[in-house]
This record gives sequence, structure tokens and C-alpha cells, in this order.
Amino acid sequence: MTKQKLYKGVIDMLSDGNAYVVCDEFRKDVFIPRRYTYRALNGDEVLFRVTPSKSSGNKMTGEVANVVKRADHQYSGIIDIEKDRALFAADNKKIPYYFIIPFSKLNNANHDEKVIVKFSRWVENDELPIGEVVRVLGMPGEHKTEINSILHEFHIEQEFNEDAILEAVHISDSISKDEIRKRKDFRDTLTFTIDPDDAKDFDDAISFKKLDNDNFEIGVHIADVTHYVKPDSLLEQTAQQRATSVYLVDRVVPMLPEKISNVLCSLRPNEDKLTFSAVFEITPDAQVLNTWFGKTIIHSDRRFTYDEVQFILDAKEGSHADALMIVNKLALQFQEQRFKNGAINFDSDEIKIKLNEKNEPIAIYPYERKQAHKLIEEFMLLANKKVAEILNNHKFTSVNRVHDAPEDTKLSTLTNFAKRFGYEINAKSHRSIAASINAMLKDSEGKPEQHIISHFAIRSMPKAYYTTKKSGHYGLAFAHYAHFTSPIRRYPDMMTHRLLQEYLLKHNSPEPESLEKLCKHSTEKEINAAEAERASKKFKQMEFLQKLIGNTFEAVISGTTEWGLYAEIIVNKCEGMIRLTSIKDDVYTYDDQNYQVIGKRSKKAYKIGDKVLIKIMAADPMHRQADFEMA
Repeated sequence: MTKQKLYKGVIDMLSDGNAYVVCDEFRKDVFIPRRYTYRALNGDEVLFRVTPSKSSGNKMTGEVANVVKRADHQYSGIIDIEKDRALFAADNKKIPYYFIIPFSKLNNANHDEKVIVKFSRWVENDELPIGEVVRVLGMPGEHKTEINSILHEFHIEQEFNEDAILEAVHISDSISKDEIRKRKDFRDTLTFTIDPDDAKDFDDAISFKKLDNDNFEIGVHIADVTHYVKPDSLLEQTAQQRATSVYLVDRVVPMLPEKISNVLCSLRPNEDKLTFSAVFEITPDAQVLNTWFGKTIIHSDRRFTYDEVQFILDAKEGSHADALMIVNKLALQFQEQRFKNGAINFDSDEIKIKLNEKNEPIAIYPYERKQAHKLIEEFMLLANKKVAEILNNHKFTSVNRVHDAPEDTKLSTLTNFAKRFGYEINAKSHRSIAASINAMLKDSEGKPEQHIISHFAIRSMPKAYYTTKKSGHYGLAFAHYAHFTSPIRRYPDMMTHRLLQEYLLKHNSPEPESLEKLCKHSTEKEINAAEAERASKKFKQMEFLQKLIGNTFEAVISGTTEWGLYAEIIVNKCEGMIRLTSIKDDVYTYDDQNYQVIGKRSKKAYKIGDKVLIKIMAADPMHRQADFEMA
């Protein structure tokens, strides 16, 4: 073989054993056929060569020459102990190989138990990799086993280092008079928090004051986490590594120990609390005239739940009703301004899963975001935007929350998809795209395709990420945007707090290179957290469906493939697969251009967005999948 240039990249495996290599030197990922992956495992750093002779169309093809650096390979899965050997099958679909586990490395695991296996080696000419059991989780399908498996699968550490906990415990609860003198005092200004009814940490509060000139002073007060979590401390290391709190269906895995998140930095009512604030003078028609940033002390007068605030907004009376009505009116005007400027109204569907004391799912229902949620959201958006503006406009290093415009190929796919339902996407400009998507989302409300349209539109957008590079947020139509308002649960907000304080103290701007690595790590941890949350919900949805096997429900076709249809039950948003072989009235073939399957004889079509009646045939919580049939 002619010697070819070698490139370095990270391998991304597929469930069929083929792979792609993500490499900074190429604009697109390089496809690696299974036989040329050279014993690489998902996430490994590899050296590879591009093989032009094997390329076709727009797909670049290559082969791995060597594994440079192994990723930290530990997997959850099932152990199969046979007479002469033990095999391990990983839950992760990106690990398409069995592992051989030597009997001396079973660590007391029993046949068919779920375990954590660590990769040991993969010797040349061996067909399979070798591993060792490092932890036994328990029997598959049990709640504790599966949740621990999800935590491990997405690299989420539940227990805190004992020294970090002790460091938090030793922080004083008292606020010195000297510290109060350094801060702007808002303790006599009406202040309240608005959170879910089951919230334990309150990291943001709103203050309200009517000014003599008939304008309003609205303060967005954020828990001053970095006052307590010092650089180079164990708590700082913990926050950096975790980067985010994780919200699973049965628990919260916090970024910081309870003493920080639920006590010192939780803006509980009737307690003095240290905050970092953005304070705005706003006219009755929602024009922001003046903005002040600085360290403050507050005393929350009232802890509201979203439902309580919504009741007051609807009734136009109740505790602090006048202030809430004014703040809500301003929020509605801010929202209208955002949409006029080209923001996209992605109001994604959420589900709530109610568990009993045994962690069994007893109810699943859509969770409606009401105006009380949007009231708080608009002021958090305002604070985040203004912090980013002041740092970026003064050429000060900032941790930006960036959302890029959709790629042309994905926009074209969305446009073609929308046409199937009678919607038009005007792609002439960013603003016209946003206006078209908003119109489509609004027009589809209450229709069978509503959730599918919303889901497809969201999938067409790139994921937001953290970076020190200056760029805007496409979805919000903001030229500058950062995360400032949730430092209890997001490490990038802690970074933003420190940067803003450095700016206010007129210190030199830090070098962005020192923060970029932390931005990338935080983005990766955020993605892991979101996937873990989805996995935990899917697990409980499948448990819920197990009790409903044989029952029929109305569903909407949510996806089409060459082997079947995905359908989502309308009442509880649980999704399952209708295999084409189970539809007995005809032989159906896949029409990928039109997102449908068509009967060869009858020409009957099932397409995305169609309402169907399904029967639940099976549900597998361990693999988080269900089988449906047409009823």
C-alpha cells in the first residue's frame, strides 16, 4: 500500500460495528467500515488514513491505522457465565462486541446479573476484547440496578468526596457586618422566588419596586455561589468536574453538596442571603433604561410555586398580586419583542412521571408550561443577555452560550418535511426562517402532528454549547448570550459570575484559552445529563407500559424506518415500535422520501403524524423499548 498521510481523530461507533471518525481537519466525519476499525472502541483517539478509492458520493471513507489513546472504558451490561467462559454484553449500543471476562476477573458476579465491566486489553489477532468486572449492580430490571446503570452509562458520579463535604460543612452560615457593608442592600425591597412545588434549592429571586418616575426597578438576584466556593478548593474541583446537576426521574444528583445548594446558597424566604444581581430600570412599555450589576444582600419575602403565581395571575388577586401582574405584563412584552426580532418559540413538551414509595410509576402525563414559568424565564433571559453584552461589548473574556443557525442540509430537510403537512418555511433570511417555524408551531397546535412537528423542528437545529468565542444565540435571536442565573446547578454560570466580578473590579481580562477547555467539558457534561434524564424517563415509561400490555390507545406515528413505525401514545407520550411484519393486511415498504410506508397491493400509506389505534404487546424496561401492533 502506498504510504498515506495519517490523521488524528476520535472514533464514534455505530451499533452495526461501522464507525465515523470526528477529525478537526475535515468538515465532515470520515466513515470507517467495520472491518477497518482496528480494535478501536467508541471514544478512542485513533490515527487513521483516508482511502479515496473507497469513497463514494459525499462520504469520505477511511481506515484506522492505530489506537493512540483509549477512552475510559467502563460499561454496564449483562454477564453470561458459561461452562468454559464468561461473556459480557454492554447496554451501550455503540459497543457492538462481546467482552470475554476471565473467571479470575468476575469479582463474584453471577450469571445474568447486571455489572460494570472495565476494558483491560484487546490483543492483536484476538476476535474479542478482554475485560474485568469492577462492580455488581444487581438483577436486571430492578429500579436500583437500572438507575445505577444509567448513572454509570452517562458518567455521572452520585457520591461526593468526603473531604469536599467536610469543606462545605465548615463554611460559616453567618454573614458578617463587614460583608454586608460591601454590598448593595435589598432587604427592604419586596423580593420573592418562583419555583416548582418540589424544588429544594432556589437560586434566583425577583425584587420589585415602583419608582417615583412611574418606571419600575426589577432586580434579578442570583445566589452568590462563588462567594462560598473559592478557586482551588475541593468544592471548586467538584463543581468543575460535575459541571451540572442531573435531574433523574427519582432523584437529583446535585453539582454541589447539600450545605451549598440547599442551605447557604438557597434563597429561602425570611432569611438574609448573599446574591449577585442584575437590576433594571424598566418603563411600563418594557424599555430597559438602566442596568446595574453588583454584589447584593436580599431577604426573600415569599416563596411562590408556579401554580400559586398562575392562580394569582388568573384571579388578578392574592399575595403581592399588583407586583406580580406588573412583572408579568413586562415579561409578555419582552417575549413579544424577542419573537419580533426573530426568536423561535420552542415550547417543548415535557412529561411528569409520578412514582409511589416503591419508585413504581403510577401516573404519566404531559407537563404544561404556563405563563408563571414564562414570567420568570423572560427575566432570566434578560439578565443572561445583559451580562453577555457588557462583557462582550467591552472585549472582556466571557463564557458564551452559543446557538448556531441551522445547516442548509438540515434546513432543507425541515422544509421538505413541513411541506408534507402543508406548512411553508421561508428560508430567505434568519428572521423569515424563525417567523415560518413559529407560524408552523402555532398552526399545528391541537393537531395530530403537533408534537411531531415540534420535535422535528428542534432536531433540525444544532445543539447549543459553551465557548469563549464571540457568537450569538440563533434560537433566542440574541447577538450575545451567557448563562448567569443558575450557578447552584451549572458550572458555566459560576465562571460567568467570576468574569463579571473581574470586569466590575476593573481587573485585566483573563486569557480565553484557560477557560475554553472548561467550556467544552461543561458542554459534554450537559449532554450526558440530558441523555441520562431521558434514559431514566424511558425506563419508567416502559415499566408503566408493562402494566398496560393488551390495552389499546390512540397514538400518533412519530417515525418511520425500513423495518417499522414508531408510534407515540397521545395520553402519556410513551413511544413504541410497530414492526411492519406485524401489519397483516398487506406487505408494506418504506418510502423514505415521504416519511411513510406503503402497502404493495392496497397502496395504503402510514405516514408521520397519522393517528392510529395501537395495542401494547410488550415493554422492556431494561432495554427501554416497547412493541405495539395496530389494533
